[in-house]
Amino acid sequence: MTQPKSGAQISTKAFIQAVAIIFILMMAAGIMTRVVPAGQYIRVTQDGRQVIDPTSFTLTERPNYPIWRWFTAPFEVLGAEGNITVIAIILFILLVGVAFAVMDKSGILKSAISRIIKTFGGRKYAMMLMITLFFMALGAFFGIFEEVIPLVPIIIALSFSLGWDSLVGLGMSILATNVGFSMAVFNPFTIGVSQKLAGLPMFSGALPRLILFIVGYAILALFLRGYAKKIDKHPEASPVFQEDQKERIRLGSFEVDKTDDPRMRQAIVFLVVFFALILAVLVASPFITFLSDYALPITGLLFVIGGIGAGLIAGVGKSVWKAAWDGFLGIAPAVPLLMMAASVRYIVQMGGILDTILHWASTLTTGLNPFTAALAIYGLTLVMELFITSGSAKALLLIPILMPLADLVHVNRQIAVSAYCFGDGFSNLVYPTNAALLITLSLTVVPYHKWVKWLLKLWLWIFLATVAFLGIAVLIHYGPF
Repeated sequence: MTQPKSGAQISTKAFIQAVAIIFILMMAAGIMTRVVPAGQYIRVTQDGRQVIDPTSFTLTERPNYPIWRWFTAPFEVLGAEGNITVIAIILFILLVGVAFAVMDKSGILKSAISRIIKTFGGRKYAMMLMITLFFMALGAFFGIFEEVIPLVPIIIALSFSLGWDSLVGLGMSILATNVGFSMAVFNPFTIGVSQKLAGLPMFSGALPRLILFIVGYAILALFLRGYAKKIDKHPEASPVFQEDQKERIRLGSFEVDKTDDPRMRQAIVFLVVFFALILAVLVASPFITFLSDYALPITGLLFVIGGIGAGLIAGVGKSVWKAAWDGFLGIAPAVPLLMMAASVRYIVQMGGILDTILHWASTLTTGLNPFTAALAIYGLTLVMELFITSGSAKALLLIPILMPLADLVHVNRQIAVSAYCFGDGFSNLVYPTNAALLITLSLTVVPYHKWVKWLLKLWLWIFLATVAFLGIAVLIHYGPF
């Protein structure tokens, strides 16, 4: 019998599906460069950052961007301006894949989950709500999103052990983080950057956002609890029931560890220390330039040192290196997916039409009342998210254009920033151009179409909550300005 490989293994089916979806988007972007007029804004340096002059748009001559370069774009993007972000994400994903495989092989993950289960006893729904709140807080207060990907397989294993499915595991982890990230209270990468560019006091207007965070948590908690109760009663009702059967076999039967192995206890303590270091880096990164630029590779390095070190302490021995290699090979298919996803924006940019799309979209706010203008900003950000998934990068493009437009239609800048953050955040787990979504689903057995279908009902309630927030914000003149 073949020994199952350690760690997260991207399935062939999931990889092919992801490649097909992104390839279609690449070709669509390429075709757009042939039919959409080229245009350009003038960039100016402001407070050390490059921003757009919103009054400077002009049509330009179409660049000579041949069709064959649509196909080489995934490789070219690695050498393009701003490529450090793509490379950092690739390194991060590879390092955590190695670390997770070692922790999987050593049994540390199952031992840690056992301790969680024993702590909560039979109160599994209380455990679900606490884990969900924890991950939401990571997104809302620290701006953490992609960094939780290594923890997703662990939470899915926990979900299986409690009688639920992969979707509940994803809901407690990456989905909860995304909801928190989108309803940010102090997110430095969206709220912080946007408010600074808009001239607002940093992290101003926090109380209404905190109320929205509580509302969002209530919506997500009710959604997950209702779905989990349904799966408790009828496991076969899960949209991924068949897919999960294979995953349960791979993970093996999960039993609560009743032993008290001192080596395993030491390994967990060692790992917790490194997790604390990782959290410290993430919390400090918005305030320290060096950490901000290299947060992902640094956290990935800490993760792999912590994982391999904990595996050796737990007594895995020489097989730790076999597990690390399995982990590397299992996660390696993520690299071309990341390169292809990044190339969609690259194709549009090289074709000279990114600023044209931005200019056309910005005219949506002209002549609208404050509430509909806020909704237009929401929708504009959703459109631009297809091409630019980075929240801070998109802010540098959109905020300098949106703020003068918001002023013209009498929308408070604080409201415009909130609308931008909603559009930037919630689409991260829907659009197939988002690397975090691609990698997360590739580490599970959940197909993209089933994930989106499962998510739609929740997203409808979340959307209504954010629209209501914008409506109330207009009525109370949410500010300071």
